[in-house]
Amino acid sequence: MPIYEYECKACGHRMEKLQKISAEPLSECPACETSALERLVSAAGFRLAGGGWYETDFKTGSKKNLVADGKSSASDAKSDTPKKKDTAA
Repeated sequence: MPIYEYECKACGHRMEKLQKISAEPLSECPACETSALERLVSAAGFRLAGGGWYETDFKTGSKKNLVADGKSSASDAKSDTPKKKDTAA
């Protein structure tokens, strides 16, 4: 559920409220009890930045799948290289 910011146009009181996306916006100010509360437009607190952060930050060793490798996925990298059987006995 997103957190919405509200500001009262009558008294200037600001608040945050955790609400469902489908919920009606609040209208009554809890500070001055007037119907002058308006929802503000604000930036999300979560931001994805950088290219490929999910590819390089959480994988290790041969599991890394970098765009520079020219591979489309880690499973493709495994299937492109035939496995050699150990024939030394």
